[in-house]
Amino acid sequence: MPSAIFPPLTSDLVRVLIDADTIQNRVDELAKTITEDYQNVDELVIVGVLKGSFIFMSDLARRLGIPHTVDFIALSSYGNSERSSGNVRMIMDVRENLAGRHVLIIEDILDSGYTLEYLIRNFESRRPASLKTVALLDKPDRRIVNVELDYLGFEIPDVWVVGYGLDYAEKYRTLPYIAEMKPVTA
Repeated sequence: MPSAIFPPLTSDLVRVLIDADTIQNRVDELAKTITEDYQNVDELVIVGVLKGSFIFMSDLARRLGIPHTVDFIALSSYGNSERSSGNVRMIMDVRENLAGRHVLIIEDILDSGYTLEYLIRNFESRRPASLKTVALLDKPDRRIVNVELDYLGFEIPDVWVVGYGLDYAEKYRTLPYIAEMKPVTA
């Protein structure tokens, strides 16, 4: 099998913050923990928040050792901005009925907390049997709304990051690592 091609940093990127191997090792650890925590559940519904979580969710889902279904939800609070507006709007809802089911929300990054707070409130109103959250990244210095994660990949400093699903204006999503991006000037 050919070795993976790791694109070099571009002039927009400062440095690799988390390399591909470190990410994959952490995804393995998260999958093992989640599998253990849900070993007595008939089926887990994993819900990825589009678009940023799609690579993380895919890698995590393939490593889970328990029965699960996959669904997606699309929300917006950023647009092409570096800062969340605080106004979360649903663009696409899940297709699964969540009532009485065990649900795991998969996020790319926990930043201000607005999106995850909105999702938790929304999903709790649907009366799942249980509801937990996992995020690849957490920027605690940016938190405005107090929300807690059940599972976390990495805590990072307050810098703009791209790669492994995260983007800036739809660019850099498919980088296999997390990179710090140069500050965007208006």
